[in-house]
Amino acid sequence: MLPEHPAVADGDAPEERPRLVRTVGVEEELLLVDPRTGEPQALSSAVMARAARADVAEETFEKEFHDQQLEFATHPRADMEELGAEIVRCRKVAARLAADTGATVAALATSPLPVTPTVGMGSRYRWMADEFGLPAQEQLACGCHIHVSVESDDEGAAVLDRIGPWLSVLSALSGNSPFWQGADSLYSSYRSRVWLRWPMAGPTGLFGSAAEYHRRVADMVATGVVRDEGMVYYDARISAKFPTVEIRVADVCLDAAAATLIATLARGLVETAAREWRAGTEPLGHSVDLLRLAAWRAARSGLDERLLHPVSMRPEPADDVVRALLEHVGEALDSCGDAERARTGVAELLLHGNGARVQRRLLDETGSLGAVVTECARRTQA
Repeated sequence: MLPEHPAVADGDAPEERPRLVRTVGVEEELLLVDPRTGEPQALSSAVMARAARADVAEETFEKEFHDQQLEFATHPRADMEELGAEIVRCRKVAARLAADTGATVAALATSPLPVTPTVGMGSRYRWMADEFGLPAQEQLACGCHIHVSVESDDEGAAVLDRIGPWLSVLSALSGNSPFWQGADSLYSSYRSRVWLRWPMAGPTGLFGSAAEYHRRVADMVATGVVRDEGMVYYDARISAKFPTVEIRVADVCLDAAAATLIATLARGLVETAAREWRAGTEPLGHSVDLLRLAAWRAARSGLDERLLHPVSMRPEPADDVVRALLEHVGEALDSCGDAERARTGVAELLLHGNGARVQRRLLDETGSLGAVVTECARRTQA
């Protein structure tokens, strides 16, 4: 759970950025693995007990749906360099706590090695396991959720209507789950495909207003298929707990720098969408059918082939689509002082590849999925 999330914060350098800047918080889910073999370990309860004894702040770490996972949340930050530093710090603390139980953490969105996940204790998790059956029980997947502050639910709904077509590009940039149960899935982000087994997950059509957004969510809860508002797993949603829009499409990134880049671009998307709304610019209005196809293409190809351009919904080279995203949010990045950092981060990612490309390269070099996991665990803390 994120700490209290202000809608805006004072900029540290008024001459470089406007006084009011949207805050950003990140939630990351990590795999608990054996540091020697790379096999997932069901030790989240032990790690949380260790965190309690070590007097780690309660809001920092939480158990997740499966016992092989550990989640942390940053504080909301206006400065992206500070956010990146906190992600690094939280990963190191998580690794230290896991080490006390004989494990370590790896920022992998799926386990490359075969695993039989175990569902955590608690009435909510047990209800989900009983209600949704095998898909819930075997769905060991780690995401990165990004909270960007908004000034009202009206602004939040307007943002959701305008960022939807661009979310597939974030998915392509963050792809970090090529392997599933010991085999190559042929996807860059197989986690996102697994995630869509939930009937309440995926892209959404236009809402038009906050009232319509809340009506649709209430209708979903009224069906009894979802237990509460927190179980509405839209690709992006208005947070039920904080004054934020929560973007949920990203895999957990192998490198903290990539996670910070995704958060930076997410803030740029939210700020751009809010400006468009205030200027009276209408949303693109693509159908959910096209948004689903764009999400699938991004999950399949990552940064290695073509993506669907968010404006035209026609295939173009991935590099060109990513640069189109940079151009789309360029003014917002400039106003927050993030433009140069974002351009550099995107160039590095396009050159070296996302986590999926790195994992496949490691497998080619080592011939061992276990070695892939242990090297990724090392990189997680770098």
